[in-house]
Amino acid sequence: METQAPPPNPMAEAALRSLKDIVEPAPISWMPQTWGWLALALLLMLAAVLFALRAYRRYRANAYRRAALAVLAGIGEEMRNPLTRAHAVQSLASLLKQTALAAWPREEVAPLSGAAWVNFLKAHDATLARGLALALDDLEYRDAATAGLPSNIGEDLVTAARTWIERHHVSA
Repeated sequence: METQAPPPNPMAEAALRSLKDIVEPAPISWMPQTWGWLALALLLMLAAVLFALRAYRRYRANAYRRAALAVLAGIGEEMRNPLTRAHAVQSLASLLKQTALAAWPREEVAPLSGAAWVNFLKAHDATLARGLALALDDLEYRDAATAGLPSNIGEDLVTAARTWIERHHVSA
């Protein structure tokens, strides 16, 4: 038993034939409509390039700090061993002098020693630890005194040196 569909209504057929497809609007462009947006985009790109250039120059300017911190890691190992502790204190003093020579003019840094050297370090980083100042002022010249230092003081010296290397301020 097959049901037959009712005959189509002539008015409905005429209405369906008169329908037209929907017209879709053109896609919206992502390009800015005014020159102001283009100018803003160019300024933002220029700022990004200048920021990247400045970051690169700062990275290059701080290469001596990264090199000094790498050497300091080896000195820290020497400082843990009582047999090499005296040499480590001398190496620490030498490393700080080399770091300062990399950042400031040789004429300003090379002749400094003793209290003048410690004052120079304090002048460029006010947080210089008292133990490091004492080691640089006195202990670096006394092998017997440095050999008897406790290992925790050696670690404190390395930490203070790391702090000075990371934080000292070089005026432009």
